[in-house]
Amino acid sequence: MAVLVLTQLMLVVDTSIVNVALPDIGRELEFTSAGLSWVVTAYALSFGGLILLSGKVGAMIGPKRALLIGLAMFVVASTAGGFASTAVMLVIARAAQGIGAALAAPSIMVFLMNITAPGPQRARAMSLFVLASGSGAALGLLAGGVLTQSLGWEWVMFVNAPIGAFTMIAALRWLPELPRHRTSLDIAGAIASTSAMVALVYAFTTAAESGWSNPLVVSAFVVAALSALALILVERGRLHPVMPLDLFSTMRSAGPLLSMLFIPAGQVGFLFFTTLLTQRVFGFTPLETGLSLIPYTVALIVTNQVIPRMIPQLGERTIGIAGLVGLVLGITSMAVVATQAHAPIAVVLLPSVLLGLGAGAAFAPVTAVIMHQAPHEHLSAVSSVTQGLQQLGAGMGLAVLTGVLADNGGIESGLPTTLLAAAAFPLTGLLLFGFWGRRLAHTNTA
Repeated sequence: MAVLVLTQLMLVVDTSIVNVALPDIGRELEFTSAGLSWVVTAYALSFGGLILLSGKVGAMIGPKRALLIGLAMFVVASTAGGFASTAVMLVIARAAQGIGAALAAPSIMVFLMNITAPGPQRARAMSLFVLASGSGAALGLLAGGVLTQSLGWEWVMFVNAPIGAFTMIAALRWLPELPRHRTSLDIAGAIASTSAMVALVYAFTTAAESGWSNPLVVSAFVVAALSALALILVERGRLHPVMPLDLFSTMRSAGPLLSMLFIPAGQVGFLFFTTLLTQRVFGFTPLETGLSLIPYTVALIVTNQVIPRMIPQLGERTIGIAGLVGLVLGITSMAVVATQAHAPIAVVLLPSVLLGLGAGAAFAPVTAVIMHQAPHEHLSAVSSVTQGLQQLGAGMGLAVLTGVLADNGGIESGLPTTLLAAAAFPLTGLLLFGFWGRRLAHTNTA
């Protein structure tokens, strides 16, 4: 579990660790204003776009081999990114990081489901996985600020090398070999699913910078829609689909899955726009901003210690609903804080705590319900779909909320409305999971 949690944490941290370093990267490598966004977009595009295909590949070659190959690609790409001397080199390195992350990520959940027993043990494992996933973005912002300020922007890339090398050695030593699944690659489904995911991630991330009416954005949405239609036509009746359509045949299975599209959208929106609020409005330094989000991580850790003990008595549905309510309240309270012209760091703490409590209580039960009801032969595919929806939801949320900010006066006056709009995402997830999430049967296995 330590190997799996550390790997997941490293992959999630990398979605945000470069954010604080972007001004320095832009100056040193002479990025244009538009080009700088590709330092973030290249990683999200390859990670989110390829994850469905990589889940299928992982099932064919074995989860352990997929994890090791993905980590090796991630480490090499991170090192190359730190040595990048041009903008193009860095963007290519970030894209390669995303490919490695996409190959490694589905195997993490497959291992988690195979090395734990249903009941309290698996609930605790899910909580640790959620701790890594939920705290990664905030830790990335803090680590990015510290590394950039003390060692230089290159170290937001170099830091992955020793961590990744350690996880590879540990995985070789402690992770068991799991059986491969005899399956075909499903070339047509792989092409359609990859095209759909890449186009969607590109459309949402580009819309945040260029607007919804940009021809490239519109074209990307058209490609995504056509690819999704092709995917449905190709996968119908296929024995080993890259995207099992049965997952969306009933709302009982589709509801919890779709909630994973909306929960990260609100969480990422909170972290991104709180960063703007604290630095651009309240005058915090990057380090102070990172410190103001530490209570979020602490609350997440505390919740993860408590939730596994509560799940057998209360059930995933009850705890998941309570967590989603906490997410809504945390984001809403930050919207209230944003109405102030000045605020001390202490004022930001309550919303951060509420968000941490909510995230800690929501993600594990929702993920447990999704994975528990998945057929064993589709575990890798379901893991890929879940993480793909999370990546897509984060990009979607940021794009939509950036538009809301622009329509309401920008940073000077639009942050309260934008944060309030961000609360609508976990509220939608609450409705989806509240209606269709179900309590799982538990045993006393420890």
